[in-house]
Amino acid sequence: MRIPYSDICKMLSTILIGKGMDEVDARLSSRLFADASRDGVYTHGLNRFPLFVSYIDRGFVDVKAKAECESRIGIVERWNGNNGPGNLNAYRAMERAIGLSHDNAIGVVALRNNNHWMRAGNYGLEAAENGCIGLTWTNAMPNMPAWGARDARIGNNPLVISIPYKDTPVLVDIAMSMFSYGKLEQYSMEGKECPVDGGFDDEGRLTRNPDAIRKTRELLPMGYWKGSSLAIALDLVVSLVSGGRTTRDIGELEVETGVSQFFMAIDLSLFPDKPQMESKIERTLSFIDSSKPRNEGICVHYPGEGMKRIREESMRSGVYVADSVWAKIEALL
Repeated sequence: MRIPYSDICKMLSTILIGKGMDEVDARLSSRLFADASRDGVYTHGLNRFPLFVSYIDRGFVDVKAKAECESRIGIVERWNGNNGPGNLNAYRAMERAIGLSHDNAIGVVALRNNNHWMRAGNYGLEAAENGCIGLTWTNAMPNMPAWGARDARIGNNPLVISIPYKDTPVLVDIAMSMFSYGKLEQYSMEGKECPVDGGFDDEGRLTRNPDAIRKTRELLPMGYWKGSSLAIALDLVVSLVSGGRTTRDIGELEVETGVSQFFMAIDLSLFPDKPQMESKIERTLSFIDSSKPRNEGICVHYPGEGMKRIREESMRSGVYVADSVWAKIEALL
């Protein structure tokens, strides 16, 4: 079904207020969930909302908790998320990184003790909308084997890079696995296979079957050993800079909570060659978009460009929501 964006925000906000979240926070958290589905990232938008509410009910997410700065070292601030709502803490951490960049060209906030931040790309877009390059990532529970291993001991640790460009920024939003668990769940729900191999089955064979991969928890690292290596490095950097938990530490908890996250903003408006920067971005992206496609009828786009079309369709015709997902959300009222 398709549901008006404003109706979604109102519904989610009403549910969160009923769970004890104050109205301002509820409106922002709801918007971040709705924005993800509006832009086509269903796996980390409305699809995750019922699980988020269940974590509130079970006490893993404290709706009253606020992220707070504990110390500052140069342009880096260390924050404690106090196990509050993950998307609110992440949004405000990036907001602060942007503020620091306005004064120092670069600002960094390293956040510990946060919950799942839902759609990572939201915070990259937040930076780009404020004229900043954004760089952010999180660690996660052990959900992927290191290259050559069978058991999950590293996280797929999503990474975001954003670059402001007119009304359609460059937005890279990727996990270190070929597919996130949310994407596997979506393929399973839709009765589809993964478009490429995504992990291993019970017999150690590469497979596109999302249910087989979810069963073994043997995700295929993006770029094989390269994705595995990057996931390990991202985990160590974010836990060291934030003073928070590593993936290994998170794996000792009952559920995925208390994660560590990194937010960096670079304010391009402070650089004297800002006009030349804009021209460089435009020339580069136009060069990519004019590529000769491998298959006829397929357009080549820079990362983030397809989001604009989906967003416009969502705002015109309503945000796509799976019937089963909306039924679960309605049941939360």
